[in-house]
Formats: sequence, C-alpha cells, structure tokens
Amino acid sequence: MCSAAELKFYFNSFFERSGSTNYLKPNKNCNLTSWVEGCEPGWACSVGSNQKVNLNESKVIPARTLNCQACCEGFFCPHGLTCMIPCPLGSYCPLATLNKTTGVCEPYLYQLPPGNPNHTCGGANIWADVGSSSELFCSAGSYCPSTTSRQTCTSGHYCRMGSTSEKSCFKLTSCNPNSANQNIQAYGIMLLAALSTLLLILYNCSDQVLTARERRLAKSREAAARSARETAKARQRWRSAKDAAKKHVSGLQAHLSQTFSRKTVAKDPEKLKILDRVISDIDDDPLPPPHPSMSATHLPSRENKKEPSELMQIMHEIEDNPDNYQGISIETGDMSSHVNVPKGKQTHTQIFKYAYAQLEKERAQQQENEKLTFSGIVNLATHPETRKRPLIEISFKDLTLTLKAKNKHLLRCITGKIKPGRIAAVMGPSGAGKTTFLSAVAGKAIGCRMTGLIHINGSNDSIHSYKKIIGFVPQDDIVHGNLTVEENLWFSAKCRLPTYLSKPDKVLVVERVIEFLGLQTVRASLVGTVEKRGISGGQRKRVNVGLEMVMEPSLLILDEPTSGLDSASSHQLLRALRREALEGVNICMVVHQPSYALFKMFDDLILLAKGGLTAYHGPVKKVEEYFAGLGINIPERINPPDYFIDILEGIVMPGGSSGVSHEDLPVCWMLHNGYSIPPDMKQNAARLARSSIDVIPANELNHAGAGTEENSFAGELWQGMKSNVELQRDKIRLNFLKSKDLTTRRTPGVLQQYRYFLGRVGKQRLRETRILAMDYLILLLAGACLGSLVKVSDQTFGADAYTYTIIAVSLLCKIAALRSFSLDKLHYWRESASGMSSLAYFLSKDTIDHFNTVIKPAVYLSMFYFFTNPRSTFADNYFVLFCLVYCVTGIAYVLAIVFEPGTAQLWSVLLPVVLTLIATQPKDSEFMKILTNLCYPKWALEGFIIANSERYYGVWLITRCGSLLKSGYNLHHWSLCLAILILIGIFSRVIAFFCMLIFQKK
Repeated sequence: MCSAAELKFYFNSFFERSGSTNYLKPNKNCNLTSWVEGCEPGWACSVGSNQKVNLNESKVIPARTLNCQACCEGFFCPHGLTCMIPCPLGSYCPLATLNKTTGVCEPYLYQLPPGNPNHTCGGANIWADVGSSSELFCSAGSYCPSTTSRQTCTSGHYCRMGSTSEKSCFKLTSCNPNSANQNIQAYGIMLLAALSTLLLILYNCSDQVLTARERRLAKSREAAARSARETAKARQRWRSAKDAAKKHVSGLQAHLSQTFSRKTVAKDPEKLKILDRVISDIDDDPLPPPHPSMSATHLPSRENKKEPSELMQIMHEIEDNPDNYQGISIETGDMSSHVNVPKGKQTHTQIFKYAYAQLEKERAQQQENEKLTFSGIVNLATHPETRKRPLIEISFKDLTLTLKAKNKHLLRCITGKIKPGRIAAVMGPSGAGKTTFLSAVAGKAIGCRMTGLIHINGSNDSIHSYKKIIGFVPQDDIVHGNLTVEENLWFSAKCRLPTYLSKPDKVLVVERVIEFLGLQTVRASLVGTVEKRGISGGQRKRVNVGLEMVMEPSLLILDEPTSGLDSASSHQLLRALRREALEGVNICMVVHQPSYALFKMFDDLILLAKGGLTAYHGPVKKVEEYFAGLGINIPERINPPDYFIDILEGIVMPGGSSGVSHEDLPVCWMLHNGYSIPPDMKQNAARLARSSIDVIPANELNHAGAGTEENSFAGELWQGMKSNVELQRDKIRLNFLKSKDLTTRRTPGVLQQYRYFLGRVGKQRLRETRILAMDYLILLLAGACLGSLVKVSDQTFGADAYTYTIIAVSLLCKIAALRSFSLDKLHYWRESASGMSSLAYFLSKDTIDHFNTVIKPAVYLSMFYFFTNPRSTFADNYFVLFCLVYCVTGIAYVLAIVFEPGTAQLWSVLLPVVLTLIATQPKDSEFMKILTNLCYPKWALEGFIIANSERYYGVWLITRCGSLLKSGYNLHHWSLCLAILILIGIFSRVIAFFCMLIFQKK
C-alpha cells in the first residue's frame, strides 16, 4: 500500500504541465540506476519483511524493491511507483489480460516491457481524468457496487458512467436493459403541450378577470345612480307640491284678509312698478365670478319676498341660531348643516349611493343658480366651502427668458398677473413663446437664464413650494392607454388628494369630474394606444385635463387643451373649467384660434407677439376697446381672436390712420401701461409717443446683437459643450433640490402611494397577459431547442449547455424587462413633476416584475431540464437561474431608462453575448481575472457547473477537480455565486433609480 508520501508524489504530478499522467518523475525506487519490475505499470513491490512502513508518513518515500508482483484486483499501480493505490468508488479495476494480437493489456492500455518474457499483465495502472483513464470508469449502462464487480443495468433502471448503483426510471419513460440514461423527453413534450395550452387560454381570456370585476362595479354604480335620480325626482315632486300648497294657502289668506278687513289698503301702482323695475335690474345684472372668500356681509341685506321659501328659511335659521349654522357646501350643493358621509367600512354600493346623491343635489342647485336671480346670487355667495382651496395669485414683472445656448430671447419684459377665480387665455402666433410662458410660470423652464420677478401671493417664493396644489396639463395627451378612463382619474385622485378625505369624498370628486367632462359613456373604456384603438381623440384630451382636475388644484395650467376638439367638446371643457374657476381656481391656458363664443368665456387675455413680447394683457371684454384706441378696428363677420393673431403674425396690416405696425404693438402696450422699455425699442417708442426723445444711434440700438459675431469652430464647440453642461446641471438641480412645502395639503406617503402604484401596475400587467404569454412561449421553445441540440457532457459538467442557457435567458429576459420603463417614460415624467413618489413608482414596477423573475426560470427549465437531464437537481438549476433573471432584469432597467428603446434593445442583445465570451476566456493574466469577475455570466456559469459537479463523486473526483481548477471555480463558492448575482441585481436597480431621477425629459 502506498504511503502518504507516495500518494502525494502521484497526485502532485497532475499539477505539472510538462509531465504526463502515464509517466512519473524519477523517485527513490524508480530512477535511471534503479528500475525494478514493480516500476512497470500494473505492478508493485514491497519492503523487507522486517521493515515497517508508516502509511501516514508524508515526506519520505519508503524503499520498495522486493517481492515485485502484479497489482491486486481493485487497486491500481502507476507507472514509476512501486506501490498500490485503492481504486475509487465508481471504478472497475479487474486484472488485465494480454491481447496477443495487439500486445496490449486489456482493458487497460499499457504494454509489456520489451526484453522481459517473464513479465505478465498486472492490474490497473492509472486513475486520472475521464479523458486519460476512461477505461477505469465503470462503463455507462452498468454499475459497479465495488471496484472488482460490474453488473448490467436491468430494465426499468438506468446507470450513468461511474455509477455505483442503478437508479429507477420515471414512469412513462423508456429504460431498456443496459440504459445509460432515462429518456424523459416525453415529460418535456407533455409539459410543453400543457403549458402551451395554458398560455393560449391566458392569451385569449386574459381580459375576463378585470372585465368581470368592472361589470360588477358598473352594476353597483348604475343602481346607485338610478336610486339617486329617483330620490331627487321624489324630492322635487314633494317640493313642488309643498310650494303649490303654500301658494294656495297664501292666496286664500290674502283673499280672506281683503274681504274681512275693516280698512282696505290700496296698492300703489307706481310703487309696484318701481319694485318690478328694481327686481328686473337685479335679475338682469350679470353675476361676477364669486370669490371663495366672499361672505354674506358683502351682499345686500334685503331680498325679494317672492324668492323661494327655502332661502328664507335658511336665513331665518341663521338669524335665530347662528352658532349651529355650518354653511352651504359647494362640494354637495346641499344647504344643510350636516353631510351624511358613510362611516366605517363602506361597500361599493354605499359609496356610489352617497356620491350620486350628492351629484343630484348639486345638479338641482345648479339649475336654480342658472336663473341668476337674487336668490341664486345669495345661494352662491353664502356657500362657504367645507374644503377651502388655498388661493394662488401669480404676478410677474419684467419676466425675461433667454436661451443659454444661443443667447436668444424666448420671453421678454412680460409684466402682469393671473388671478384666482378667473380663466386667463394665452394667445399669439407660432413662436411667440406661449408654451414657454406657461413653463416659466410653472417653474419648468430649464436651460434658460431668467430675469425679472415672479411672486406667489405677493411673496418671492418658489413655485415648486406649491407643487401639491398646482395642476399642469401638457400639450400631449399623456394618459395610460391600458387603463380605463375611470382608472386613470381614480389613480390620480388617490395619489394627489389630501389624506384626510374619506373614500366616499374621493369617489365624489372623481364622479363630479367625469360628469362635468362628459365622460360617463366611456368611463369603463380603455383609453387605448397607437396599436390598440380606444376612446376618441377628443375624449382622450378631456381625460388628460381630468387627471389634473381630480386633485382639486388651486392653480391649473393647461397647454392647448382645446387643440383637436370640436366646438361642442371645447364648450364642454370650458364649462368644466368655469366651474373650477367659481371655486377660486386660478386657470391659465394656451389656446389657438378659439371661436367667438369660446373666446367670450375667458375672463382675461394674454396676447403675445413674436419675440415673447406682450401685446395685450387684460380683461377679454376690453381688448377690442384697447385695439380700437390704436386705430385697429375688427371688420364685420371676422372672429376677433383670429384677426388679432393675423395682425401679430404680419399677415394682415392694421387699418386706420395711426400707422401702427404689428412690430409696434408691444411698444404700444408698454407705453399704455407706463412700463420700462428696452433700449433697443426706445426709438419706436419715441416715434409712437411723438415725444422729444432723441433718436438712439444705431450702434446703441444694436448692442444686443454685438455679441453675436461669428466665432471659430472651436469656440462654437466649446460654447455648445458648456451649454450642455449647464443644461444637465439645471436638470439635476430641478430633480434633486427640494423646495419647502408651503401648502397645508398632506398627500399620501411613499408606502401608501406604493400600494396605489402596485394596484395600477398589476392591472396593466393583467391587461398585458397576451404579451406575457408570448414571452413564456418563447422561453419554452428556447428551452426545448437548446435542450434538444446541446447535451450536458460529463467531461465538462454541462459547461457548453449552460453557456448557451445564460445567453438565451439573459437576452430574452432583458428584452422583456425593457418594457417596464421604456414605454412609460412620458407618464413617469408627468407624474413625478406633479409630486408623486418616484420611489413608489420604481418599487411597484420592480415588485410586479418579481412575478416574472419567479416564473420564467421554471418555464425555461421545464423544457431544458427534461431534455438534457443533468445530474444536478431541478432546484439547484432553478435557484441559479432565478438569481440570473433577477440580475439581468436590473441591468435591463438601466438600459431602458438611459437609452432610447431601439438602442436599449441593441444593448440587451449585445451585452449577454460579449460578457459570456469574456467569462469563458482563459484567465491567463491578472487583468483577465479581474475583467472576468466583473461579468455576471461568469458567476452564473460557475453556479451552474458547481451545482452539477457536486453530483460527481468517487471516480470523478480528479476530473471534477481538474475541470474546476482549469476554469478558476471553487466547489464551495456556490452560495457566493448566487449572492453576487443578487448583489449585481440590487446595485443595477439602485443605478437605474438614480438614472431615472437624472435622465428627465429634454
């Protein structure tokens, strides 16, 4: 038996690249001067009979040169050593027999030494890797319970190469006698058919879950609306009957009073006439927009006795018991001191009944107020809000915006204010800076240098401090197409309304917006996308506006909300905005060529000329008077706003004898209001004012353009780079610098918004089940194809098959994960700008994607594992693939956020291939080792190979150790590989989140 020193000598020979496994270096017993028969392969010798050998001795090789004979069965004797080593488990080591034809000792591959006819074949001669000593391994289809016996696998069992026992085959598999592996492809085919059928069912029936739920909600809503209408009709009938009875009693009382009175009072016809005239004057007086701060003390103390008795009763109640009066709720329109809001946990039916009952009361109240009688005025004016909206008045003085890159004025010398309770229209020709003006007011203008003042309620506060009560409607209809109209509005309401509002009140707000925008008929319809048709363009535009109306803003800014709408839809939208203005909302909107009827619905007009200069800023009803004072009269049958825009565009020359051109109109406005005039416009101002101001020399007039002289190419390049850096700096400052919140509104926190986002993303994924089904089907086919074409080799422990698996799964999962963020960039930019939590948005997307992270590895392995049948367990392969999918999903987030969709897809295809090629290259240098460790495929491949190689033992030990050593893998690093994949996934998600905050819309 070999001692520890001889074993060490033998196994160290594997690490010497110049040596061979068939020949060992010279040693104490076998060298050039001493070569006994025991040095030949398959032979061994012993020490002297009186000499004892310490088998634990690891430094000194004992002298073995006596009594040489053939190696025992079950042992192997290497060439160059004179001792025996036991054969490992899973090997078959019988005595060799000489093949006289070839002269080889079979089943081994060594020959007898020449010139020694007495030398015979011995035992086994080598144990190394499977490529060098495959004859020692128990053959496939057989198993070796010991190293000296070999038995054929029976039917119903299979025996892999190097097996010590036979394993039972699964049912429905074909395992003939002497089978090396079980054929479980039948399971894969059946599973493929079952999963394909399930995916087809999901593909065709995915919408039924949400549709059934929406149908139930629609039934509850319709029943509540029907009940509210019936109740309102019954109340109206009762009120009519009561008024008729009171009128009859009043007439009878008057008749009896005239009949039985001792003294008849003659009525003064003149007094009645005067009274009638006074009443008519009051009724015909137009109603000014009521201010929310307006109280009953500002109203006349007397009222007409012919007014409805309900108003009289309320005023008598206020006089009798003023402490118990809580006001008239604008939200419900009900003149009562208490609102029956459902308490505790409410069902959908109770909530809808409450909401529709309040809407019916509001509708009835609106019908009364439309008469514009004295009672209607009192009704509106004595309506203190139960939830008062804070007022926002924005004033600006000499507001100028200059583009940093080109030193070009976008806005110039804008002075004025937009007031709460009024609708201001911003108009002007193309390129006049209308959208830029709104962006400046909303604090969204970046890449510009702003001068002048913008005051909020008279103080120099940042507009971002009021972000929670400001609504901004972008020009593009940025609405989630895979959500219904109601779901879009309801989500915005939940995330942006105050937290103290109960769910019934929030439902009431949403229902009111749906009613005022005329979206009842499409409330349950999907908004739709470019690929999938949904609601009409006009309805989509109204939903875009409704997203901001449901959060009950104090300042509402709209960029071309009527573009693309017909006249009826525009009027409906303006009526809804008028109602918002009646509650004190400050509304400013850009419009293009409105009709005359629509034009008259605005309160104020901001008319911008080219160059961002103001041509008019004031009430709409005085604009024609102002231009008439300049000698510009509107021709008959011409729409005034169209005529003004044509003049400012230079298409129509102003008429009259004033000689004012369209370029002089901003100067006229400055002179009209006494504003300071820029130096380059003073010459025109002097000419128009006909004053004694001297003509400014041309060199002074053109001082603004003096710096526009042509620069060199290097100078322009440097200026462009500098402008880009400043633009990025402005973006980062806008995204990361938080302003102090000066509002009293407390919106839901991150955790609550996370719940809302989670529900929304879940609905979107359910509606995208067809896309998910196709993803799973592609994974199934990929697993089946790779499993059929690439086999798990025992020599490499499946390295080739797992390499292709890493590339395929990485590529497919990355491309699928790109949809999570690349398709919703515009929606995120709008929602984050409105104050919604970016962290909640990101975490909700990632949480829902965890479903794919869990399911996709199982889907792929359900094909690949059963077609390749590796020695590692399904669970081991699943855990590695799970960590791989989690890792590549995080990397896909970064690509989706940083790059455009097309570029991100190219990177998703390129990265897995390149990184896997780097990971499988020989680690010859330190640089390659570091580079390989930075590639995630290296850790995934190591995890797969370690999990598979752990199932190889006994006779496979040298093969396993050699393969792992060559690849630089460690058998004990399986948990480390999984941990590194998870850490790469987490790190990628952190980078993706910060990139999402930095890479905003340009």
